[in-house]
Amino acid sequence: MPGLASCPCGSVETYAACCGRYIDGAAMPPTALALMRSRYAAYALGNEGYLLQTWHASTRPARLGLADESAVEWLGLSVVGGTRGAAEDDVGTIRFVARYRNGGVIARLHEDSRFVREDGRWFYVDGVTTQHATTGSEKISRNEP
Repeated sequence: MPGLASCPCGSVETYAACCGRYIDGAAMPPTALALMRSRYAAYALGNEGYLLQTWHASTRPARLGLADESAVEWLGLSVVGGTRGAAEDDVGTIRFVARYRNGGVIARLHEDSRFVREDGRWFYVDGVTTQHATTGSEKISRNEP
């Protein structure tokens, strides 16, 4: 999306210099982490096409229905761990926390995601998720650890 000054994934780079180049097809994410961050940005922007393209064929759903979830507002992403997934690896895992608001309720999605690299291209395979609603008094900021 041209005109986005900052990337939805929370990086200090602009959207074009960060996840935009992957989502727009100008480059391929070189690591599992870069793919995960670009997939978060795609969720924040409602780009179902990119999400399906980067989902491994063995686990990919036919559709995600992001348009049906228009009330979801993604608030921020924190990467909290991971193993492997570098440019020279063929598998990787990333642990992250994504914050979102749905119907006025702020919640956190914790996920341990699995990735695989095939023919030089990274794909999301699946993840184990848990969701936690926050209390009204808990303050959440975009770059909170």
